[in-house]
Formats: sequence, structure tokens, C-alpha cells
Amino acid sequence: MPHIPSAPISETEVLSFADALSTVSPDASYDREQWLYVPDHYSEYRYILGTRGKKPLVTLGVNPSTAAPGALDNTLKSVQRIALGNGFDSFIMFNVYAQRATSPDDMDREVNLRLHAENLKALRWVLERSETPVLWAAWGAVIEKRAYLPRCVADMVAVGEEYGAVWMQAAPPAVSQKRFAPLSLRRGSLSFDAVNRTARRPAGCRFSFYRFFAGGSVLQALTS
Repeated sequence: MPHIPSAPISETEVLSFADALSTVSPDASYDREQWLYVPDHYSEYRYILGTRGKKPLVTLGVNPSTAAPGALDNTLKSVQRIALGNGFDSFIMFNVYAQRATSPDDMDREVNLRLHAENLKALRWVLERSETPVLWAAWGAVIEKRAYLPRCVADMVAVGEEYGAVWMQAAPPAVSQKRFAPLSLRRGSLSFDAVNRTARRPAGCRFSFYRFFAGGSVLQALTS
């Protein structure tokens, strides 16, 4: 079933990331040694969903849908496949805006600054635990659905810079300015490279992940 928000986030009880991380729901039935899931129960928002490892591919979509541990949707199945097939030992699905909505048209019309701030704390938590942080910009054209989304991304770029994260995008060379969503990528259809031709191809990678901010300002790179 698709997820349609029951109310705007401003009318929804939202746990801080710290509280969501420490809360243990008695009915949570997934393996906590394998999965990262914050909050650990189904709610109107999701900060993190992924698997535990030392070398995760941190993937940024626009917003979460219905996926949960052991019940991945097609997007998350693609993310997991691409991560494990390209030299990463795990994946973490993160989102530009943490509100659940299967259709991005149902997202908040205006950004909820508290949710965004807590989402940034979640990103910092992830990057602090990554030995070599790699962030895949995988939101596709849906980033244009709301005017606030590029600004949210710009804040995430700033957080990434704090931790020396490398931003990547997946695309064939002819369309390297686009940020492809996971479902648009076919198995074995691309090969790793870098936009500026100076970055080394990560060992074991087969998809074309281009270094994201090669020339120009961050905001230009995000919105071009």
C-alpha cells in the first residue's frame, strides 16, 4: 500500500534523532545486529534505513516511502544491489526530506525546519561512523517537486564537507549532469569514472559514479 501522509509534519509528533535512536519499541521484530532503522518502528517519517557495515554506500533519495527492514521496496532493493556489487559492504538509505510519502506530490508544501534539523543530525551520526564516507546523490528529477529541497541538499553538502565525504552521481558520460535515481539504473549498464577525470575509480566498482562537485559552486551543481 502506498503511504499518504496523515497530516503535515507540523501536526505530527516527531521524535528528535537522539530520542528516535535510543527508543526501543517492544514490537520491533527485525535483527538489530544487521539493520539500522531510525525510528525503529513505522511512522510518518524515517531518518535512516540500511544495513550495518564499515564501508556503507550512503544513498540520498528525496523522501522515504514504505520500506522497512526485511521489507525493502524496489528502490531500496536497487540501492542494496548496487552497493554490494560495487565494493561496499553495506548501504544506508538517507533522504533529503525525512517525511514518508510514496508520491512526492504528497510531501509538505513548506519545509518543517525541525524535521530538517534532526535529519541533519542523523546524517552527521552516519558520517561519523563511516571510515571513508561516500554519498550517492540519487534523487533524480523529483528534487524539483518542492522549492525547499535544493536548500536542504545544500545544508547536507555542508555537513558532508565537515567529514570529508565524497559525493558521487551515477550517469553515463553524455548525461553526467543528471542525478539518476536507483530504479533508473540497470545491472552492469555503467562503469565507474569521475567527472573531472582526476579521481580514482573505487576498487571493485562497476557503475559509473562521478565525483559530484567538479567545478562551479555547490548550489549550481545541485540545481543545474
